[in-house]
Amino acid sequence: MLLDRYRLVDVVIKVVGVGSVGRMCSIVLLMSEANDPLFLQCKEAGESVLEPCAGKSVYKHHGQRVVVGQRMMQPASDIFLGWVTGRTGQSLYVRQLRDAKIKPMVETFDAEVLDIYGMICGWVLARAHSKVSELSSTISGYLGSSDVFDKAMGRFALAYADQAERDYTAMKAAVRKGKIKVYQES
Repeated sequence: MLLDRYRLVDVVIKVVGVGSVGRMCSIVLLMSEANDPLFLQCKEAGESVLEPCAGKSVYKHHGQRVVVGQRMMQPASDIFLGWVTGRTGQSLYVRQLRDAKIKPMVETFDAEVLDIYGMICGWVLARAHSKVSELSSTISGYLGSSDVFDKAMGRFALAYADQAERDYTAMKAAVRKGKIKVYQES
């Protein structure tokens, strides 16, 4: 019913980021009778990367899988969030285009602000996981109130960061030795 108030004006192809390379993505411009614009993004949803390990999704339509996941994790999702099948049969999900990605400049944070930012990110991630899992109370009870798990996760995060730096150093060395070919823009 919401979309009945709009007419289709134009559709353009959008170049997407690294995680969606090879996936169809388009921006749809709709206009209301009062000439108010509405921009929707239609993005192709492929099979989940978890399917080879976890089995097929319970949702036959990959767009539906994406939408259900977003609705579970977001406290309030986009009213235009939905899924549709494209002309050639591909699974798509639709959402309102809000191209306002804000990236915090963590490299400018002092220790106190970085600590607060880390706590906020952890809280948001924990909240999303607790909405998805029916076992959040069980997990919380299992972890208890001590800081043993927190410290273990901290050690893991530091070890993971150290490994990522070693991998990056090894990759740069392989590039220098010609074992890996790279393209660099000038």
